[in-house]
Amino acid sequence: MANPSPTDTALSTRQLTVSYHNQPVLWDINLEVPAGVMAGIVGPNGAGKSTLIKSLLGLVPTLSGEVLVHGQPYASQRKRVGYVPQRSSVDWDFPTTALDVVTMGLYGRLGWFRRPGRKERQEALEALEMVGMSAFADRQISQLSGGQQQRVFLARALVQQADVYFLDEPMAGVDATTERAIIDILRRLRDDGKTVIVVHHDLQTVRSYFDWLLLLNVRVIASGNTDDVFDINHLRQAYGGQIALLNDNDALMLPTAKGQ
Repeated sequence: MANPSPTDTALSTRQLTVSYHNQPVLWDINLEVPAGVMAGIVGPNGAGKSTLIKSLLGLVPTLSGEVLVHGQPYASQRKRVGYVPQRSSVDWDFPTTALDVVTMGLYGRLGWFRRPGRKERQEALEALEMVGMSAFADRQISQLSGGQQQRVFLARALVQQADVYFLDEPMAGVDATTERAIIDILRRLRDDGKTVIVVHHDLQTVRSYFDWLLLLNVRVIASGNTDDVFDINHLRQAYGGQIALLNDNDALMLPTAKGQ
C-alpha cells in the first residue's frame, strides 16, 4: 500500500459528540490531523481521551458527528487502521501465545474463514522481531511482563501494515527501556509516512515525543503543532489552573495524569 502524501489529512472529525447517561463525555469535537505525524492526545483525568479513540474506531456509540480516515468514512477504511488498546482492557489470562496474538492482526486481511499459513506466520515473527520479542513467540501471553505484553500488542498492530495507528496509553506501566523502544518504533512508523495517534499522560515528555498535539477536556482546548499548542495558557484551560511552569526548558511540574 502506497504511503499517503504528507499533504493529506489522515483523520478528520466533524461535530463528534459522545454522551454517557445524559452527561457529555466529548462535545462537538472538530479535528484535522495531518498525515505523517506523531500526534499526542493529552488532557486531565476524565477528559475523554480514551473515549475519543474508541469513538473514532466505532467502539462506543456517538450522538452525532462523522469520522473520516484519509477522506473516507472509517467503516470503509478499517484495513488502513491499526489499534493498540489499554493493557487494562485485555484479558491476559486467555490461553494463547505471543505469536498467536500477533497473527490475529492479520485476520482483517485474511478474513475469519481463511487460516493463516506459512507466509502469515513469517510476517508475525518479523513483527515480533521488530519489537524485540521474537524469543518469546511461543510463550503464553499471561507469562509475559507488562512491558512485554505491550510490545506484543504493538507487534499485532504493526503486522496489519496500516496507514494510521491509534494507541491508548501504550507507555502506561512499562519500564523506561520498553518506553524508549516503543517510541523508537513509533518514530520509525512516522518517518515511513504513517500517522501515529497516541493517548499519553506524561506531560514531561510531550515536547520530545510528539510533533502534533490535541489538548482535550471534553471539548478541544487546542490542536495543532506541539510548539503552538503546548503552552501554559492552553494547559491551564485544560487542567483548571493546576499547572506550574518553570523557566528551565519549559519543564512542567504537576501530578502525573493517568486514566481516561
